[in-house]
Amino acid sequence: MIRRYRFVGPFTLAYMAVFGAAILLQGNQEFIFYGVVMAALIAIVVAIDLRVRFSQGVLWGLSIWGLLHMAGGNVPIPPELANESGKPVLYSLWIIPTYLKFDQIVHAFGFFVTTFVCSEALRPRLTANGRISTGVAVLLAAASMGLGALNEVIEFAAVLLIPNTNVGGYTNTGWDLVANLVGASTAALILRFRHGRRATSA
Repeated sequence: MIRRYRFVGPFTLAYMAVFGAAILLQGNQEFIFYGVVMAALIAIVVAIDLRVRFSQGVLWGLSIWGLLHMAGGNVPIPPELANESGKPVLYSLWIIPTYLKFDQIVHAFGFFVTTFVCSEALRPRLTANGRISTGVAVLLAAASMGLGALNEVIEFAAVLLIPNTNVGGYTNTGWDLVANLVGASTAALILRFRHGRRATSA
């Protein structure tokens, strides 16, 4: 088991330790909360991995998503690059001013990866021959979107429990869900055509 995590494990633990220390030194209550959530999610992923044996690509995707999330809330940026209502950290950075934020890129990437997580966890139970039909692809994207909605519930809990979070309002939540949909749908299309062709040619 240790061999499975010999690279991704130390990488994940290293950035969690660095950002964890920074969060505690800054007294960043919001990311103390998210740090606890991250630790719980890592434990859940390991527990599921013991049963389904995720690919290394999925494990690395999840780890990189975690890194982007921790960096997003803690790496400072010049205030003039942040959106008008956000704190000057990466999550508030405009990639394309007024149209695309770093936060939305992280959401799209994260739920792109999550769709592959759902595929590897559920596909053996959803298909008899490993083939992903259009219906199964839609179901996998929907499962990923459901996890995206859970993410928004966690963010809402942070808003209720912690003053002055950088979560944003209703419009931000809406764009987060759109980004989740883009990432999940893209991954579902890749899975549909990759595994559909493989099954057809077999």
